[in-house]
Amino acid sequence: MLLCFAVDKCAVSPTGDKLYITSWTQSKLLTLSRDGKILATLTDTALNHPRGVHVTPEGQVLVCGWFSNTVLQVDMEGKMKLATLATEWDEMVCPESVCYSSTTSSIIVGQWERNIIIVFRVE
Repeated sequence: MLLCFAVDKCAVSPTGDKLYITSWTQSKLLTLSRDGKILATLTDTALNHPRGVHVTPEGQVLVCGWFSNTVLQVDMEGKMKLATLATEWDEMVCPESVCYSSTTSSIIVGQWERNIIIVFRVE
């Protein structure tokens, strides 16, 4: 039996015009238009086997690098990394999901390997 995992996780921009898709097997973040056209493809050494992806209400794109043990902020077009928000130095191990809470001004990251959640306060 052949299994294909081209799409791992997805998130939608606040305006609904872009769809961000992580492809774990291809180590890519894809940005698609509403009609499915590929607008951008991001590969980066700090984004090794991406898993979780989240778009904040302000349109900031957050994505987890599972094997690279990172959480990155990517530009709204999905073309480039803007910042590395967390690494192994922050006790990040196999991040699988990410979410931003505007109520608490926190980034919440679920980790597979350690089966824990880490919360980062942001300003």
